[in-house]
Amino acid sequence: MSRQEYDGLPEMSASVEEVRPQTAILSRAQRPGEETAYVSPPVVRSRPQTLLAVPVGACIALAIHFLVPKREVVPPTHYYPLILSVMLGLGVLGAALHPFFAGLRKWMRQMCPILGVATVTAAVWELATSCFGLLPLPYFPGPEGVFGSLVSDRSLLFDSTWHSLVLLISGYALGVAIALITGVTIGWFAHARYWGMPLLKIVGPIPATAWIPLAMVLSPSALFSAIGLIALAVWFPVTMLTASGISNTRASYLDVARTLGAGQAYLIFRVAIPAALPNIFIGLFMGLGTSFLTLVVAETVGVKSGLGWYVSWAQGWAEYGKVYGALIIMAAFFSTIMTVLFKVRDRVLVWQKGVIKW
Repeated sequence: MSRQEYDGLPEMSASVEEVRPQTAILSRAQRPGEETAYVSPPVVRSRPQTLLAVPVGACIALAIHFLVPKREVVPPTHYYPLILSVMLGLGVLGAALHPFFAGLRKWMRQMCPILGVATVTAAVWELATSCFGLLPLPYFPGPEGVFGSLVSDRSLLFDSTWHSLVLLISGYALGVAIALITGVTIGWFAHARYWGMPLLKIVGPIPATAWIPLAMVLSPSALFSAIGLIALAVWFPVTMLTASGISNTRASYLDVARTLGAGQAYLIFRVAIPAALPNIFIGLFMGLGTSFLTLVVAETVGVKSGLGWYVSWAQGWAEYGKVYGALIIMAAFFSTIMTVLFKVRDRVLVWQKGVIKW
């Protein structure tokens, strides 16, 4: 199309503006000498119900806590209303400051509805347990008893969390190291695949917790048996996914590398393993999930410290507030570890960042 024909076409920008009035327009110069004009995107304002979700939810929970009579007899620790008061103050402060900070606006639009529902859920929890006794006590304590147990037993909970972290990392690292070796070997060498796949098909599907009686007999200590069980739980999914990724490496990648004179070590470590990284990370996530289950079960058998041991010990003394407190710690503990692994995956697999979100 010539320049004269292009200039004779009808102007389309006005119709686009009418159809999409809220779209940010970047107008560039079409002729020499014209300046480029930039129109900043409009500021997206948060809805009032989004901003008030946390303060309103905290006010409802505080009103229920102080005004509704209680049936549960617990020592007043005031930790639960203190947390609600802090959430109320932060919610009001965020609503006041959000017009001045773009990052705060984005965070509040995403998190305020969730936090508001969480505070209302805590209020309903207190109504069903401490106030009306709809759930039998002491098996379902109220939030005041749970948060009081968290604070009163903080030293023991910290020690248990630390021992669980050491045990989990030791078993997970051992299992991943062995699984990567066996997975690469089975995926690359035909003879290893012939003998290794039947072993995977027979031993792999058996849950790691089913080996507890044998592990307690063979291992010299409960700690080593727990590490071995976690490693076994991680070994199967990581080995299977690694072998699958190695064996399914594109033949074109290998042919090009061989044409350029690459040896077998180069083909394995510089071509096959990088190509199999997406599968390997899927196996790492699956192994991490099974390691959490195995960790809790293994700590209830013989191990004298850890979150699983703490839950079993508190249940034996009918301290169900401590049981629920340990479950809250477990949720935060396991979720943090999973988030760290996702960050590592996004760092290594940059081209797949955001494909799987956590």
